[in-house]
Amino acid sequence: MPWRVATVDALPDFRLHVQFVDGTEGRVDLAALVHSPDAGVFGALADSALFDQVFVDHGAVTWPGEIDLAPDAMYAEIKKAGTWVLQSTTPRMNPGD
Repeated sequence: MPWRVATVDALPDFRLHVQFVDGTEGRVDLAALVHSPDAGVFGALADSALFDQVFVDHGAVTWPGEIDLAPDAMYAEIKKAGTWVLQSTTPRMNPGD
């Protein structure tokens, strides 16, 4: 499963650097999503102290409060474009892996 995340680092401006188990790496930009009125559970990540607590759990980018991102969708976008920019529509989640 090459889409499993190996490492994640929080970057300024609500961005992440991720590396997958196959060595593929890139950026995830959540700025537009966390600041949108329809951010849903991702709105909590507008608190940079919480955003910076990002970690990898079972191959997925995760935050406290069971907030996570779908690693397969992230992998596909990063493989294609080097960056995954999440807009105001809520991305697919993997609840509670």
